[in-house]
Formats: sequence, C-alpha cells, structure tokens
Amino acid sequence: MRRDVRILLVGDESVGKSTIVTSLIKESFVSHVQHIVPEVTIPPEVTPENVTTYIVDSGAGPSDKPHLESEIRKAHVICVVYSIDNPNSFDRIPTYWLPHFKQLGVNVPVILVGNKIDLRGGEVTNEALEAEILPIMNEFKEVETCVECSAKMPLNVSEVFYFAQKAVLHPTAPLYDSREHVLKPACVNALKRIFKLCDTNKDGILDAAELNEFQRKCFDAPLQSQELEGIKEMVREHAEGGVRDGGLTEAGFLYLHTTFIQRGRLETTWTVLRKFGYGEDLRLAESFLFPKFEVPYDCSVELSPLGYQFFTDIFEVFDKDQDGALKPEELNDLLSTSPGNPWATQKFPDTTLSDDAGAVTLQGWLAQWSMTTLLDHKTTLAYLAYLGYPNEPRTGAMQVTRPRKTDRRKGKSARNVFLCYVCGAAGSGKTSLLRAFAGKGFTGLYEPTNRVISVVNSVEIDGSQKYLVLQEFGSRYEAETLRNQKKTDLADVIVYVHDSSDTNSFSYISNLRQQYSLDHIPTLFVATKSDLDLALQRHEVQPDVYCRRLGLQVPVAVSVKTGQMADVFHAICSIAMSPNSSIPGGADRAMSASARLRTYVKLTALVGGCTAGLFMLYRTFIRPGPPGSFNWATPWLGWIFSGRK
Repeated sequence: MRRDVRILLVGDESVGKSTIVTSLIKESFVSHVQHIVPEVTIPPEVTPENVTTYIVDSGAGPSDKPHLESEIRKAHVICVVYSIDNPNSFDRIPTYWLPHFKQLGVNVPVILVGNKIDLRGGEVTNEALEAEILPIMNEFKEVETCVECSAKMPLNVSEVFYFAQKAVLHPTAPLYDSREHVLKPACVNALKRIFKLCDTNKDGILDAAELNEFQRKCFDAPLQSQELEGIKEMVREHAEGGVRDGGLTEAGFLYLHTTFIQRGRLETTWTVLRKFGYGEDLRLAESFLFPKFEVPYDCSVELSPLGYQFFTDIFEVFDKDQDGALKPEELNDLLSTSPGNPWATQKFPDTTLSDDAGAVTLQGWLAQWSMTTLLDHKTTLAYLAYLGYPNEPRTGAMQVTRPRKTDRRKGKSARNVFLCYVCGAAGSGKTSLLRAFAGKGFTGLYEPTNRVISVVNSVEIDGSQKYLVLQEFGSRYEAETLRNQKKTDLADVIVYVHDSSDTNSFSYISNLRQQYSLDHIPTLFVATKSDLDLALQRHEVQPDVYCRRLGLQVPVAVSVKTGQMADVFHAICSIAMSPNSSIPGGADRAMSASARLRTYVKLTALVGGCTAGLFMLYRTFIRPGPPGSFNWATPWLGWIFSGRK
C-alpha cells in the first residue's frame, strides 16, 4: 500500500475550493482566504490510514492553466468541487472537467464535492442525489462517489478528504465493475484463491475454526459467535448455496465481499487481499513472493524442519485416496493456487520417485522440493507463498548451510542435500544412471542429451536420510558449466562415467580433466555396462591405474541393465559427506586453482614482507656508527644472527 496520497481540488471559480482547505486546517470558517491556498502537508499520525497526505489547491483562470495541468498529472485523486447554488458548475463536470482529465491522459479516482449545502433551499433525499450523480458515474467509471459539504458551517469537510484518501488507498476500479454491478474477474480469481488457502481441510467450506483463523490473520481479532451467525444468516438469505453444512461456501465468500464493496467498505476487501500478498494490480507482489533472504557465497540452501513439515502436511491433505501418492488430478488440485507446475519443463515426475502409475510419492515429493530449494531457492520461496505457508517469516521454512570450504577444512559435511555433476562421453550411460537413481526402468533406446537433466532421491547414510541431486549436462552445456568456476564450486562431488565396453570412452574423461580445473572437487569414477565384455581403453594407462595415481578408488563397475549398481549412490553420498577422502592428488588440493593461487600470493607476500623487514632491521642496527660512538645493539643482534658462542 502506498505511503502518501496527493489530493488535488479543482473546479470553477468561486465554488469554494480554497475555503474547504482552510476550513479543514483551521477547523472553522474563514471568510477571506487566498485565491490559491499553498500546498498543505498532513503528517501520517494525524490521518486514519497512517499515510502522509498532500492537499493541493488550484485556480481555474486562464493564467492558472499551466499550473493546473501540471498538478492534475501529479495527483493521486482529484476532487471536482461544484457549488450547490451554481447549477452551471455542476453541469460543467461531465462536459468539461472529466473530459479534460482524459484529454491529459490522466486516469485517477475522482470525487465529486458539492459545496455550500448551507445555501440549498429545502431537503434533498439520497434518492434525488443518486439520480443526479448516477448518470455521470455510469459514463465516467473513474468517479468513485459524491460528497456534499459546507465549508462555512463547517459540515462534512473532513469526510471529503477521508473519501479522497480512501479512493486512493482502497480503490473501487480494480475490484468492482460499477456499470455491471459485479466483481471484476481478477478480483474473483484472487478471492477464490484466498478461499482455497483458508479451507485448510479442503472440504469446500469455511467452518467456524477456519473463519476464525481467517479473521485473526486479516484483522488480528477472533470472530465472535454472534457475528458469525449474523454473517451466515445474511448470506443464507441473499446468496443461494452460500452456506452449506454450517459453513461458508466459495459462493458465499464472494457474496460477502461484493456486499462489502457495494456498501462502501472497500477497506475490508483490500485488507484481506493485501494480507495475502496482493498489490494494487491484484497480482501477488514481488516483495511478498521473494522476501529478503541472503545466501553467502559457497553456501547452499535447504528446507528446514518447518519446511519439510509443511510440504508433508500439504501432500497428505491433497492425497484424497490416501494411497501415498499424488495422482495428476490431485497434484493439479494442490497446485491450483499457484501459476502451475514449477517442474513442467523438466518431465516431472521422471525427476524423482513415483509409483508404477506415474504418481509422485511422498518420498519423491519431498526429494523434489529438496532439489528445487538447492538449485533455485527463489522458486521454493515463491511456492511457499502460492501454496499458503502459514508461518511468518516464510524464510523460516529454509535454512542456509555453512560454506563448503569449511566442510572441506573440517573433513566432514553437516549438510543434508548434495549436488553431484555426472560427466562422460556421449553414449557412456549417464542418463541411464540418472534414471536408475530416480527409480525409473532401463530403456535400451539411446537418445542424445540436449538439455540439463536433474534427478533426486534420498540416500540412507549411517541411519540418517540425505538427499542427493545428480545433474547431467549433455554436450551442449557441459563445457559451459565446467569452465564456469562459480558453477563448479557448487558441486559437492563430480562423477566421471565411462563405458567399460567402449575402447575410446575413458579418453574423453582424461581430456576433460586436462581441459578444465576440476581437481578441487571430490571425485568418483564409474565404469558402466559391466554386463558387457571389458574393453582395453585406448589411453596411456588403464582406468584403475589412472585412479590409483590420483589417490582415488578404482572405478566402480555398474550395470544399469542388469540392476548391478554396486551401491554407487551410497558411495557418492559418502564422498560428499567426507569430501577430503576423494580429492584427486590428496586433501591439500581441496581448493580451486584460483583459491590456491590467491593463497600462494598471500603467503609469498607475507614471507617477502617479513624477510624485507628483518633485512632492514639488520642494516639499521648493525651499521657501524661514527668514531668513538658505541653501538649498543651490536652485541645482542650479533648474538641473534650469529648464535651463542
């Protein structure tokens, strides 16, 4: 919600614009006022809405036109003042003033202000006033309301500015079609989404407990039982199907807000919308979807226990048949309060565990969110908002790990989600390895990888559950990834895959390692297709000798086709947890090349500085003095540099 409101008063000469402003300030009538009152600033603590308010007066003479048009363009709301005793000033509103605003390209709320009601002869009913104003409101949708006042008495002067503020802070136009007398589609969609989020048990109605929680969230106060019964009675009487089984239906919820708006209580609906993150355009605000969440370099992001609990709870609520898996229709229902499936382009649920029918299991669901949080925590933050995470701050659903360099220095990782890059020649079996990890069956059909593939699953390590993410890049993205130090620093493990039955497969890995600086990443070699005849690799040394020279274990032989996996995923996860055990060339190489260079430069500078300092001390204190002088430093410095005789 904006923190300031700029109110402009316009109208014909002598309708009382300046007098209205003066009466508001002085709280009494002033008979002689300036032609144009200087701009007035009202501090936020004085206003009901707690916003800074600027009130701008204007003139209507020819000389005032440049200033007037400038102020019209700056205004947040315009009050068009007419005089009750001057019908021509009212007639000029639809024929001159409102078309003039459009001509200037200005589209802001307009309040009609009838001044000098003290000069009206006789009573005027609301019906008569409505009949007078309604044709204008029907033609010009920007007109919010009409207020009659008297600056002389004074009467209703503060109401003029209250309604002007309200028109800016709680505008009608985004919510309600005044011509058709219905909620606008964007407002209906927003309120339907809010209803779904508040319907925590997903039974299609808001029961007493859910309505109370809604009231507490939006208005910081519980709903009294008498008030609740009054609401249900009103809805039951006027909205067919608005109440069912003692609870409020979606139709009843929409009827309530339509009624609030029609009765001028727009602040009620706007309060609800803003509490659920909606902005003036009835879209979820960026600041709501992406609250501040700092992630230091070399750290990663994981779900916290609160985050895992939320995703578990929402899974169980939408698993209507309680079969432990979300069918496509159940998943679509779960995601109906969001823009859609965040993994639609990733061939989900092939990226995680699912049952035989392709429905994602709870284990696969939690694993998928673990991977999403690791690779793109902003998506998780947004979807926590879309799906209705109930606690504040929402960032409490995630946690930042300690830096990887700290893990490697300590030789032990405290994290729960690990990232592993899988590299190797085309046709070496990388994709089959990833599919096996995600519990998908082997397929003999070869398809070149032309996109980044990520899969995730949980791995049991020493009685605790860890999540492992495997990424394959394909020839199109592999070089781009491996030459980017920021990306290689994200990897906890790198797995080099070669086809043990292809004589040229291992050479690709050797060339890859020579081309890019990857020795700071914990490493594992995997030999696939072990069910086929072992081929002699066309390389200067065979893979087992190559690995021993690097101080690494020999390649793990696996066959995805026969299901002989040699517990390779457990081995990858173990390496990620104890990274120093698998650094090529030894744990002292656990820094990237650039990090090692920076360290060497610092050490060289330190040693050089110390050497230069000692040399200058020696020159200063050992240098002979003038004849007859005594160099007191010579004996003990000589003792330091020469040693005790």
